[in-house]
Amino acid sequence: MIRQDEIALVIDSQRETFLKQDSGFIRDALADIPVADSFATIITGIRRCGKSTLLLQLLRRDYRDAIYLNFDDIRLSGFDVSDLIRLHREIEKRGIKVLFFDEIQIVEGWEKYINQLLREGYKVFITGSNASMLSVELGTRLTGRHLSMELFPFSYSEFIRFKELASGQDSVMDYLAKGGIPEYLKTEIPMVLNALVDDILMRDIAVRHSVRDVTSLRQLTTFLITNIGNLVSANKLVGMFGIKSAATFLEYFSFLKDAYLLEFVPMFSHSLKVQVRNPKKVYVMDMGLYTENSLSTTDNTGRRLENLIFLHLRRKYKHLFYYKDKGECDFVTMEKNAVKEAIQVCLTVDDENFDWEYEGLLAAMRSLGLKEGSIVTLHQRDLFEKDGMVVRMIPAEEFMKGN
Repeated sequence: MIRQDEIALVIDSQRETFLKQDSGFIRDALADIPVADSFATIITGIRRCGKSTLLLQLLRRDYRDAIYLNFDDIRLSGFDVSDLIRLHREIEKRGIKVLFFDEIQIVEGWEKYINQLLREGYKVFITGSNASMLSVELGTRLTGRHLSMELFPFSYSEFIRFKELASGQDSVMDYLAKGGIPEYLKTEIPMVLNALVDDILMRDIAVRHSVRDVTSLRQLTTFLITNIGNLVSANKLVGMFGIKSAATFLEYFSFLKDAYLLEFVPMFSHSLKVQVRNPKKVYVMDMGLYTENSLSTTDNTGRRLENLIFLHLRRKYKHLFYYKDKGECDFVTMEKNAVKEAIQVCLTVDDENFDWEYEGLLAAMRSLGLKEGSIVTLHQRDLFEKDGMVVRMIPAEEFMKGN
């Protein structure tokens, strides 16, 4: 139990620290934050991607006064549902109707409290580092009264603005190595990214899900980060890292995905059973995390570029697939149950790989009824037409800037 005067002290202390912070680099996502009366706004994303800074930018732009409370504070250790009553008394006492809550999902029963706040006319903004906050179950518990968005590390466009670089091959390679975690880009100290992975594994996974074998979890995570762009299957991993059950692997995959550390892309099929049965491609959610945490001894630039394009597409689409049937294609995107794009990624197209990349893309386009497709390269540009279908070869910097 935490007394009301202790809660008041934490609110005042955090507010003072919060407001002293520099507003920082203005994120593109600031213009897209969904706000509506009687709806909670929920922003999720990987740790250190800038969620709290985004809240600060929103506060300074639109709200003169608000209560800010980060529940991931040692002074609030043990905060439980009964403490929400004392928190509510403190909020009523202050007479402030705009509330910013960071990491409130660590408090069991928080959804019911948010529902109460909405009924009482409060405007509520929530951030968290766990994708389960966006789950279907949350929609049920919050009775559909929430608007959700995801925040990712810097996009390529944000990266070159932040670093004051020109668009082009050199800055793509720089982005490929450093990624977009704001805190790391300010310092470029590798330990920042090592500590970030450790934080995610310990605080977002091991503690939250009571994982006892942290060593195996770490080994698996390093293996997956090292193998970006490759197919992984829980059944084929059984026995590795001392893990003897495919179910345990699948559970760990889910934890890593929910924490926004890794993503697992299924094979495209209209059958959910086929998607589940086939191996998935693994990608890391920031390229700097690959650079500093991979054990790869090869350059691997092609796979890294593929991962980079995945990140760009993931910002636009929730549902991504790879295609494998009569040919292979790296990415198929879907929105509202409709296929939108087919994209192939190849570092450099030459005589040896052109037919493989081109025909694989065409096979996906034919199967999915698409008239246009893209081959994203590091620096090449071209245009091909066949059987009424158009394939554009486009440099990565243009593709990521949406030109």
